[in-house]
Amino acid sequence: MNYIIENATLVNEGITSIASVFVKNGIIEKIIPADGGDGACLISTDKNISNYNVIDATGLLLLPGAIDDHVHFREPGLTHKADIASESRAAVAGGVTSFMEMPNTNPPTLTQQLLQDKFDLAAEKSCANYSFYMGVSNSNMDEVLKTDPKRVCGIKVFMGSSTGNMLVEDGGTLSTLFKEAPCLVAAHCEDDATIKANAADFESGELRVESGVWRVESGEWRVESGEWRVESESFLHPVIRSVEACYKSSSKAVELATKYGGRLHVMHVTTGKELSLFRNDISLKDKRITAEACLNHLWFSDKDYERLGNMIKVNPAIKAETDRLALLNALVGGRIDVVGTDHAPHTLEEKMRPYAIAPSGAPSIQHVLPCMIELVNKGFLSITKVAELMSHNPATLFNISRRGFIREGYHADLVLVDPHKPQVISNDGIFSKCGWTPYNGIELHSTVTHTFVNGELVYHDGKVIDGVRGMRLEFNR
Repeated sequence: MNYIIENATLVNEGITSIASVFVKNGIIEKIIPADGGDGACLISTDKNISNYNVIDATGLLLLPGAIDDHVHFREPGLTHKADIASESRAAVAGGVTSFMEMPNTNPPTLTQQLLQDKFDLAAEKSCANYSFYMGVSNSNMDEVLKTDPKRVCGIKVFMGSSTGNMLVEDGGTLSTLFKEAPCLVAAHCEDDATIKANAADFESGELRVESGVWRVESGEWRVESGEWRVESESFLHPVIRSVEACYKSSSKAVELATKYGGRLHVMHVTTGKELSLFRNDISLKDKRITAEACLNHLWFSDKDYERLGNMIKVNPAIKAETDRLALLNALVGGRIDVVGTDHAPHTLEEKMRPYAIAPSGAPSIQHVLPCMIELVNKGFLSITKVAELMSHNPATLFNISRRGFIREGYHADLVLVDPHKPQVISNDGIFSKCGWTPYNGIELHSTVTHTFVNGELVYHDGKVIDGVRGMRLEFNR
């Protein structure tokens, strides 16, 4: 079906303006700006538009669809938590029209055939556009180097023991990767030795931190000013997976990429200390080293562990409020280039286990765009910066073909948002198979009303429209 999105407030390429957008055969056919005067761009009375379905978007924001560079959709092998069909539905409800999925499935994506298998699954099941990262181990470099840069978003390396057997610590493997990788290398950066040492201290009964000692046996947190009891040990997660663990690994990745000229993208940066590793004095197109922040780390801080416990146990850990504010400032200052979600569902049963054995990760994709707009309402950034971080910059950074901008001739991946339609996030309305969200109960001032994927309306007023299938992303490399 063809559409005219009439009289919308376009948020695109640094400006907001009133315009109407014609969508034909999945492509943005033309953009007609408002004709001065009262600021309206009303064309619904035109007799030449009988082949178009007109949507009155007066008062609504029209943004390019968000491109999430960091999701875990759990298929194959972990589909009791999530799958490509369920999580892509959650994505389009959150204004995400394209996603890039991680290799730590079961089996992990460590061969070109396993990578192709995931593309085949997405072609059958995904209502959003898709790509998948090729995974790295200490023994699959031959497979990694076969990756087609025009057809695959990137190569993912876990430089920290976040998941399964995909930790890569071998110096020779890392050197070869940064020297010879045919496309961008995305890195999870946490130093494994630091984490293990901290975890051993925790398990032995005394974990020393800056302000005191956690004594496991008594369940008390002792500090100079006194002591108090806590119900959950999860607030120690950022102490075990510490600032130093993140910085040590991120700086190593940056050092290797600089030495060998590799293209490095550091994922889910969580600390103010790491920001010094990234530049803000050159354009994104000229950067060889870039950084991502994720919604969980922009929204929550260590003060939220008391209320949410394992629900916000993620890797790298959500850290101090000072780190959260530093990340928010870096979005505006240019040291953080994109915002993703690190959407990582687990079942409630799994998350309710004791801290030490509860899995890390949380669902977050379904409300990412309204949450980012809420940060606009709180004064942290502008609405045009949201479009830049979530659409323009991912498209530029990954060299995605004809997406990420509202431009004539581009694929019509578009999102309409009502900035004056409040909502309260509820577990009852979650599309993700896991059925819960740490954002449950949070009030937002805006709501996604329409999502278009390749010109097809796939989400409208709280419902996903069945039958729409996304396309495989292509890359201009």
